[in-house]
Amino acid sequence: MRSPEAYLKNMLGFPAAQPGSQIEEKPWMQAKGSELSSGGDGEGLSFLWTALGIFISTVGLCRAHFGEWQPQRPPNPGAMENGTLPCREERPPSAQETTITEGAAKIVFPSSNEVFYNPVQEFNRDLTCAVITEFARIQLATKGIQIKVPGEKDLPKVVVNLSEQEEEKVESKDGENLTSGDQPQIAVVGEICEEGLRVLEGLAASGLRSIRFAREVPGLRSVVANDASARAVDLMHHNVQLNGVAHLVQPSQADARMLMYQHQKVSERFDVIDLDPYGSPAPFLDAAVQAVSEGGLLCVTCTDMAVLAGNSGETCYSKYGAMALKSRACHEMALRIVLHSLDLRANCYQRFVVPLLSVSADFYVRVFVRVFTGQAKVKASASKQALVFQCVGCGALHLQRLGKAAGAAGGRVKFSAACGPPVSPECEHCGQRHQLGGPLWAEPIHNLDFVGRVLEAVSANPGRFHTSERIRGVLSVITEELPDVPLYYTLDQLSSTIHCNTPSLLQLRSALLHAGFRVSLSHACKNAVKTDAPSSALWDIMRCWEKECPVKRERLSETSPAFRILSVEPRLQANFTIREDANPSSRQRGLKRFQANPEANWGPRPRARPGAKAASEALERRRLLQNKRKEPAEDPAQRSARLKTFPCKRFKEGTCQRGDQCCYSHSPSSPGASADATPTECPETPQPEPP
Repeated sequence: MRSPEAYLKNMLGFPAAQPGSQIEEKPWMQAKGSELSSGGDGEGLSFLWTALGIFISTVGLCRAHFGEWQPQRPPNPGAMENGTLPCREERPPSAQETTITEGAAKIVFPSSNEVFYNPVQEFNRDLTCAVITEFARIQLATKGIQIKVPGEKDLPKVVVNLSEQEEEKVESKDGENLTSGDQPQIAVVGEICEEGLRVLEGLAASGLRSIRFAREVPGLRSVVANDASARAVDLMHHNVQLNGVAHLVQPSQADARMLMYQHQKVSERFDVIDLDPYGSPAPFLDAAVQAVSEGGLLCVTCTDMAVLAGNSGETCYSKYGAMALKSRACHEMALRIVLHSLDLRANCYQRFVVPLLSVSADFYVRVFVRVFTGQAKVKASASKQALVFQCVGCGALHLQRLGKAAGAAGGRVKFSAACGPPVSPECEHCGQRHQLGGPLWAEPIHNLDFVGRVLEAVSANPGRFHTSERIRGVLSVITEELPDVPLYYTLDQLSSTIHCNTPSLLQLRSALLHAGFRVSLSHACKNAVKTDAPSSALWDIMRCWEKECPVKRERLSETSPAFRILSVEPRLQANFTIREDANPSSRQRGLKRFQANPEANWGPRPRARPGAKAASEALERRRLLQNKRKEPAEDPAQRSARLKTFPCKRFKEGTCQRGDQCCYSHSPSSPGASADATPTECPETPQPEPP
């Protein structure tokens, strides 16, 4: 029969005693055991007391062998990432976290690339805050609510006395008349406005943008910061508490599409939806146009510029429903393709878009549109889209509208199919063929009145944003753009086509103005020429310029575009005298219109991945691997033969049969013999080469 000690050890799962490892029996165990065993029920008590002693001693033995043991709970990945323990206690900042301050927000995010953050897009976030502020000012003004922006000067109120019978009325900033006894409701930053805007950031990542909305944009009712990543949502919880905006910002973990589909009801829609995904926003556009309220604001960012700029036309069609072309005007074409895709998806639900602001900056495009509902207006969408014919030789552009809208009797509008094409099979200037792209948005891509409001607000309060200087420059150029002229040409494109010297910007603009055409710059390209002059007039001006800077015709091929263009005499005599109105206002004031690289190694950041390396390591690896894939492709057989060919280390010629194991012990059989013969055994240490 087993002893009680053996029985308990077997029940508790203790291993058998090993030689030299015995459980130490304490003196108090013996005393208590003998004392309790003298009673009537001493045997049972002795059994229990012995069991307790065995348990305590065994724990002590385990401590001796394995160190102090403490119970540990499974770590909370999200809590470890956002810098807090599972009980949400603050922990001191470590090397695995980075704290940054942007605008009025302060966020903490992991140094490893587990939650996406790109500091280069500060201009994007600043511009978004400025646009939403002016949109809130317009929307809340209809409800009698004024917004107060920090740092903005209060405009003086004008009191007008009309007559003794009428009460004094105060003209507000937005032009609404309020009686002197009424106090207008003021919406300030950081407070909940019950009739304010409901904002959704579908792909929030660290929550920086949503926190900036709560701390910088007045007139908000709520901000939903959503992300599908559990680590990102846990990080948002920490950053929301850190900035004290938990009453406004609500972190959410869900698929952005499902979240927007769940808010299709009119009463549950969002007034502002911001989509800033990594890459293309195409998967989210269908849900976004349904979840935004009537007249609401939809903000979309696209960072897949390689697709939108024509590097992969079939991919662009699969995502946006349009074929992109490789063109000098590819940045503006990208904006118009995105607007076409938004309007096309909205038309499926009897809705249409009205662009407010469309910006091409750095490595992405950003569009701000309002979404409305109306069956009659949806019918006009076909006449707002156009196909693009681009000559592969001279780059001449021609647009072909998809539909036609004409006035009819009774003030009605009649819609019909457009007639075309606008070009012949061969280009009239160089005889080359045409490429077909689109469809794309052919109407204005900006609302100049709204852009003027944003520009005025940013100029009056320059200390509000860190990138205010660049915002002023970009918006100033946008206000100078020709709104009814899609796409543009560039100076280097026109001059390189005919192989002549490049005229200055003022000379070409002056020649177009002297000829009676309109001309402007484009914010999407530094040397762009946006004009309503036909391509024939533009090439006549370049022919006249070539006469002042002649080209050696004998070097031109008879089939080249330059030879065919220059072989025609110009019908328009260009005047290159500089005009005062040829220099745009933004250029005269020296505004920062086209910013240089904002920082070293700037550009798109790698996609956030769980357990990724630190961002600095990823950037360093990307820098080292730049241009490594641009080597010409090599045949596998040739590559294998090249790698196995090793010249003799001693005679520096031939091919050694030992390959990279060649040593310095070759002894050719004759003075002129080659080193191709099989060498003798090579010693472990190379011998010095004889003279």
